[in-house]
Amino acid sequence: MSVVKRPNGKWRARYRDAAGKEHARHFDRKVDADRWHASMKTALARGEWVDPALSRVTVGDWAARWFANQVQLKPSTRQRYGSLLRRQVLPVWERVPLSAVTHADVGEWVRRMTQAGLAPSTVRQAHRVFSLLLALAVRDGRLTRNVAAGVRLPRVGRSEKVFLTHGQVAELAGAAEPHGLIIRVLAYTGLRWGELAALRVRRVDLVKRRLLVAESVTEVNGRAVFGTPKTHQRRSVPLPRFLVEPIAAQIAGRSGDELVFTSPGGEVLRNNNFRRRVFDRAAESVGLAGLTPHELRHTAASLAVAEGANVKAVQRMLGHASAAMTLDVYADLFEDDLDQVADRLDRAAGRTAADSVRTESVGPDLDAIGPGRRQHG
Repeated sequence: MSVVKRPNGKWRARYRDAAGKEHARHFDRKVDADRWHASMKTALARGEWVDPALSRVTVGDWAARWFANQVQLKPSTRQRYGSLLRRQVLPVWERVPLSAVTHADVGEWVRRMTQAGLAPSTVRQAHRVFSLLLALAVRDGRLTRNVAAGVRLPRVGRSEKVFLTHGQVAELAGAAEPHGLIIRVLAYTGLRWGELAALRVRRVDLVKRRLLVAESVTEVNGRAVFGTPKTHQRRSVPLPRFLVEPIAAQIAGRSGDELVFTSPGGEVLRNNNFRRRVFDRAAESVGLAGLTPHELRHTAASLAVAEGANVKAVQRMLGHASAAMTLDVYADLFEDDLDQVADRLDRAAGRTAADSVRTESVGPDLDAIGPGRRQHG
């Protein structure tokens, strides 16, 4: 490693990487050459050195490579990531070299998106996509760190959840006839729309009163795409007894591979079409304008908790990845459980206190103590 002055007055700083390859840069001032030279030396010593040639690739080129390799994504997620790249990430970063992206620049990008009126959830998702492709650049040895990490993001406000009563579910289902069974299944099983639309006859067990959720359908670019459920896990969902007979009638005469619920033309049941033709009108007619089919999933959780279901049971029914996620989403529903815990502790403490008082009133058993330990006045 060295810093020398060239005949043209420039200062050349050079060093060799771990493979013995020489790298050099020229500066107008010796102090700048010394600073760069020292930083390269430190990076090599710490194992943090990155080949400048690798980090000169543009964000646009790297994003294309990153996106092409995301084979694990569900079709709907892949479509969303692609849209975020095209609309939010690439218009700003496409021609910028990876090495030129700074933490401050990413923060400024987030601020501009927020000020432009993008929803907080959209801003956070765009940042996530950018952060993921930078993280891969770190793993690939093109960057020393992910400069998108730690950027302050807008908070997503939690909308107030709507929990229907049994009576409201009955009214909504009645207003949606002859499609009321769809409403009841959503409200009493907690299936996601895609899971309900993909439910096949062979996965309905009327004897055990179980629905096997093993598949989900998503609309991608106007096409129905079947895949695994959201958490990639199959689950068995309990079916209330009063739904057994109507579902038996619904699937009568159908083969095992046929769908339980279909459109009037026998095709895959699509959320937007169902809302436009049935659901929105029915909801408005019973005073529930603005309700969505997904909110019936919240209703299923609330009705189950009201009947004594614990966190783990609700987690399994809804297919959440963890009980912590269930608590995060439905913490308010379990407040009564906390009250019951407090009441039980009160009763237990009361019994303990009463036993203690009885013991003190009776006094010690002198015979049990023994004559050698009796105290004489």
